[in-house]
Amino acid sequence: MSETIDTLLSEDRIYSPAPEFRAQANMDDLSVYEYANTDPEGWWAQWAGRLDWFEHWTKILEWKQPYAKWFLGGKINACHNCVDRHVIAGRGEKVAWIAEGEPGDVRLFTYSDVLREVQKLANALKALGIQSGDRVCLYMGQGPELTLSMLACARIGAAHSVVFGGFSATSIHERINDASAKLVITADGAWRRGKIVELKKIVDDAMAMGCPTIEKVLVYERVGAPGTLTNGLAAPEYDRGVWDDSRDIWWHDLVPNQPAECRCESMDSEDLLFILYTSGSTGKPKGIMHTTGGYLTGTSATSYCVFDYKPTDIYWCTADCGWITGHSYVVYGPMANCVTQVLFEGAPDTPDKDRFWRIVEKHKVSILYTAPTAIRTFMKWGEEYPQRCDLSSLRLLGTVGEPINPEAWMWYHHIIGDGKCPIVDTWWQTETGAIMITPLPGMTDTRPGSATRTFPGVYATIYDEEGNDLVRTHGLPVGGLLVLKRPWPSMLRGIWGDPERYEKTYWSKFSDAYFAGDGAKLDQDGFFWLLGRVDDIMLVSGHNISTMEVESALVDHPAVAEAAVIGKNHDVKGQAISAFVILRGNVTGTEALNAEIRAHVAAKIGPLARPDDLFFTAELPKTRSGKIMRRLLRDVAEGRALGDVTTLSDPAVVSSLKSQYEDKEG
Repeated sequence: MSETIDTLLSEDRIYSPAPEFRAQANMDDLSVYEYANTDPEGWWAQWAGRLDWFEHWTKILEWKQPYAKWFLGGKINACHNCVDRHVIAGRGEKVAWIAEGEPGDVRLFTYSDVLREVQKLANALKALGIQSGDRVCLYMGQGPELTLSMLACARIGAAHSVVFGGFSATSIHERINDASAKLVITADGAWRRGKIVELKKIVDDAMAMGCPTIEKVLVYERVGAPGTLTNGLAAPEYDRGVWDDSRDIWWHDLVPNQPAECRCESMDSEDLLFILYTSGSTGKPKGIMHTTGGYLTGTSATSYCVFDYKPTDIYWCTADCGWITGHSYVVYGPMANCVTQVLFEGAPDTPDKDRFWRIVEKHKVSILYTAPTAIRTFMKWGEEYPQRCDLSSLRLLGTVGEPINPEAWMWYHHIIGDGKCPIVDTWWQTETGAIMITPLPGMTDTRPGSATRTFPGVYATIYDEEGNDLVRTHGLPVGGLLVLKRPWPSMLRGIWGDPERYEKTYWSKFSDAYFAGDGAKLDQDGFFWLLGRVDDIMLVSGHNISTMEVESALVDHPAVAEAAVIGKNHDVKGQAISAFVILRGNVTGTEALNAEIRAHVAAKIGPLARPDDLFFTAELPKTRSGKIMRRLLRDVAEGRALGDVTTLSDPAVVSSLKSQYEDKEG
């Protein structure tokens, strides 16, 4: 890569916080940025001080790159801070969860209910031999039992390792064995688009591969035998697995009979809270380690500041707890702030494509946090679905995941937020644990597609390949490699069992900064624009061009709902741009429209960015978390054998694109 990434796309629309929103905002004083930058340790200690500690820390930070320890000597428990302290403070009757299943069943849990149930489950774990320091694998659908299981592990000091309830038996097998987990908690199945995800059967298949450290499997009966009615919906035929009396235990036979009192374990601030595996580009998944005190400080602080929680809010983060967003912004961050939130099972298009908006209307959701991938899908489906519903309860919108295209941002703002809801576009990673770059909705001007500023106390800048700070040497605007220069409390503490990989992956490229592979630009006002993985930067005729910027120009066309762009090898240019486009609604792809869209990109950001090829497609290859797999698109474009497709939500998508590409080339 040359010295900088060319920044082609410009965006001049600015949205300031409404006076009425600013007047009630949790954060409305810009001086916090200066304070947090001048005294970052004092800033973070202030937020740590809002939590309950069994013993106060003796030192805020010990930093020996690349290893940080925060709040040394402090004793704390994450479950206590998410549940017990709210009940003790008299907030026990506040609703914690509105849990809505795909069949339409709704269960309410107050904080007192959660405390009772989590203590019973914690005692059940103890009865199964789980102790502080053990690891427990959780493989469940999205619902209250998964969240209870995470909290119960935290309560007794066992580290949980949540595996997304859609991954294969091979994925479970390798994660169990890497963590040496002693127990699996799963369910008979989970509802998804009217079908059943066969969770227990998949766990059985993983066990058959050899998991020598597993002693027991605790099974929650979510679906029941085929024909069982849930809210009037009968369970279809599915494989419930094979019951092993020596290993398998029904949740309903063990948990309800346990005592409803279980003391919280006093955990050191640096004790392991959880391991969450994230796929590497090669080799086995990385077990990202997060500890207790710093992680809880980071997630609780960002939750309060970014989402502007109020006691009357109904909050809904649509992420699954199989991903870091579910850990940080379904469980630990919101619950540390005593928030009422929606938990949902299923898919946004079942029973119809208005399901999200029906949930917002039904439960009067006021804060919605979802992914740009979902927003672009909603755009493709059309405005008719949200317009069926009353979304007037919404007062704040958020996005998380891939960078959001400006036009998707605008659609979200106007169609979902009715032009009145601030949007917090957040950048962070599994490794960072908490939000790093974001608007603070009561005081940050926003621009469609920009994550704006670092969260107070976080120091990010732009480097070139040689480790030069381009902001200092080039000024603004500038594009390059996004780095973090200062430790933060919720940062990962390593990769489970592999310190060498941790140091090599995140700290070897630059001697003085954390780099996890993302490109970014800073505009003339110092606002951050995330450009995606550096691996997705294209070198076209000597210019480094971000796939995200070309994709944004494509989505800016009124016929386009979603797009993916890759650079394929080219004898003259080095790389040529190939685009894969999903059209909106009932728009039909024609040769004339193909040429029009390519010309639109050239007009929007320059002839250099005009795609050489453009393909219309019904779907794009995405991981189960919704991220576009551009690596596979490059395999298609360059005629290579397809790489690993096991993590795709629909592997058939790539085969279809490959056939289309080969037809054109032929």
